[in-house]
Amino acid sequence: MQIIETHIAKKQKETIRFQEYGVKIFTTITTKSGLKKAIKKELIFIDGLVATTSKYISGGEKITLINNEKTPFSKKLKLTLEVLFEDDYLAIVYKPSGLLVSGNKFVTLKNALPQNLKQSKQKDAVLPQPIHRLDYPTSGVLLIGKTSSSIQKLSKLFETKQITKTYFAVTTGKMCKDGTINLTIDHKNAITDFLVIKAVNSERFTNLNLVKLMPKTGRKHQLRKHMAGIGHQILGDKNYGETELILNGKGLYLHAFSLTFLHPFTAEKLHVSKELPKKFNKIFSETSALIALK
Repeated sequence: MQIIETHIAKKQKETIRFQEYGVKIFTTITTKSGLKKAIKKELIFIDGLVATTSKYISGGEKITLINNEKTPFSKKLKLTLEVLFEDDYLAIVYKPSGLLVSGNKFVTLKNALPQNLKQSKQKDAVLPQPIHRLDYPTSGVLLIGKTSSSIQKLSKLFETKQITKTYFAVTTGKMCKDGTINLTIDHKNAITDFLVIKAVNSERFTNLNLVKLMPKTGRKHQLRKHMAGIGHQILGDKNYGETELILNGKGLYLHAFSLTFLHPFTAEKLHVSKELPKKFNKIFSETSALIALK
């Protein structure tokens, strides 16, 4: 039996049935039907007792979600991850391109986390969970929660836009120096600031640009869609942009460079970054120096 998440019930003015209170208290259960399934499988405990839908919550109860099922992935994934920062509450790791963050496959970053991170000593320690996503072909820094409370607090920081994410990409075509892209994605507001660090001539692509990208929202494939939307697709992107400008065999030139935020438990300002992959340097020499100047 493994504890996945722990929640301490908030004080209620009037008692409320658990089937109503329990919706969305866990990051891994987001629907009422999902909650009912977990209750039926006896995966939720309230103050140490198996939860029922009719249990009333008044406040202060310790509600625990466990994993008590056999999974097809009983063996441990032997995959070494680069840990850029770690303490008892959270970690920041490097995700290489070509690796899924999570999913139904065995080889995922999530499945490798327990073998790469130290177990938290906090009372609400859980299996480490990625707080956000990076696309399969995107490399870069990824934030991980190690306790139930840190998962909730870090998720809230993302929701309230208190975490600054900085990316770097190589784009095609002749671009203006800087600007803001405000193009809706799936009928939702989406904003990205960009700054061209350096441009080089290219016979095939006219220009190749090293671009700093600062998303203000977090829509799916936002940076890829935004750059293609203004006519400057990201090099190596096979899903968005013009097919004749697709570069095969080199992967996607998009890298999550840094995360900056206040630690939700220590109030320390964290700024964790990972240098650009070597393939960027084959187009722009000494990218570290170029980035440092900006």
